[in-house]
Amino acid sequence: MRINFQDYNSIHPIIKTVTGHDLVGQIKGITTDSREVIEGDLYIALEGAINDGHNYLKEVDKLNATAVLINQHKGSSNLKAQKIEVKDTKKTLGYISKEWRKKFDIPVIGITGSNGKTSTKDLLYHVLKKKYSIHLTRGNYNTSIGLPLTLLEINKSHEISIVEMGANQTGDIEYLCELSKPTHGLITNVSSAHLEGFGNIDNIIKTKSALFEALKNGVSFVNYADNKVKKAHNIGQKITYGLNEICDFPANIRHDKDGSIILTISSQEIHTRSQNLSFAKNIIAVASVAITLGIKWSHFQDRILSYKPPKGRCEVSKYDKITVIDDTYNSNLESCSAAIDYLKAFSGNGRRIVVLGDMLELGDASEEQHRNLGYKCSSSNLDAVFTLGENAFFIKESVKGIKKNHHFEIRKDLINSLKLELKENDKVLFKGSRGMKMEEIIEGVFGE
Repeated sequence: MRINFQDYNSIHPIIKTVTGHDLVGQIKGITTDSREVIEGDLYIALEGAINDGHNYLKEVDKLNATAVLINQHKGSSNLKAQKIEVKDTKKTLGYISKEWRKKFDIPVIGITGSNGKTSTKDLLYHVLKKKYSIHLTRGNYNTSIGLPLTLLEINKSHEISIVEMGANQTGDIEYLCELSKPTHGLITNVSSAHLEGFGNIDNIIKTKSALFEALKNGVSFVNYADNKVKKAHNIGQKITYGLNEICDFPANIRHDKDGSIILTISSQEIHTRSQNLSFAKNIIAVASVAITLGIKWSHFQDRILSYKPPKGRCEVSKYDKITVIDDTYNSNLESCSAAIDYLKAFSGNGRRIVVLGDMLELGDASEEQHRNLGYKCSSSNLDAVFTLGENAFFIKESVKGIKKNHHFEIRKDLINSLKLELKENDKVLFKGSRGMKMEEIIEGVFGE
């Protein structure tokens, strides 16, 4: 990810403050990726578990970088670029972004949660962008490296910033809040997703709750439909929402004749034109933020109807009269269950089939979580279940009452089996963790 600076000189005093070094030349941009460097950039060399950015300093120098930020005693002595040596480049990147954030007196909305962060962020941006100039986290640059780079993209034209916050271990959200200083915060939900880095659900709750704890003088948007979020420690202003009558933005769900969801939020009827329950829940969350920030309900409805979900998030396509639901962006037990419910909501004739890959990053809970997904399949009146991957075998083992229940270890075998199995009017859900690349299964089955 490369950050381009509109005001070349604006970063100079911050780098001086953080590192003690005066920059000799202009900095046009900042990047941590040697492949993205252009003339005039500051390249930050990061040491990772697999790659060390210091190994690419000569290549960066050939691209005429203005300066390189490196760890002490790691750089070559014959670089043309100015060398800025620090104890820890990753921490220094964080310090630079923290100082940059201080320059802007605008609302900063932090969004975290076990799942639905990116989709909620994208929907909120879509709703707000016609009224406000919005700064937004690109993709899922929500980590201790991605978020600092995201903050450095804020400029004086922005009126609101929306930053996504991800966590892989305890303390991550607290650190990201320290850098971004959010004024508003939303936790989508708290679940057992990504247990591997946390050990147990209590540590996940504690980690996510750090967002609300950072909002002593801010506003927390609290999902009352999630008991774990509801109980999260909060000391600032609190605005509540959810499928609960006793909250600031109470909501309920009903279905139109075509199966699409109609929401009633604070007595306002909102048509979604979608059968996706997860999307409907995102709408409720976004409504609480958008209306609080001055968006009118009529505008909110228009923006919901004009929204198109990104690729891989319950994206519906037709292939030779076969309905394909591409929900391959990522996967955990909660999002899989929601996707299966979405599949069930489709009207019309034809079989309902799920194709499920491994749910990754679950640690010791992996077998239990996959078996629970199998139980969900068993109770969902499905016609067939196809599974792929080492962990997904436990889904197959726990599925009961579904005659067509097939497991595969080899991707090509699954593709060939689906080509033979699928027929007109079938409705097929594809779901798996990002690392499983389930979108390639769709391409293999339906691609030319």
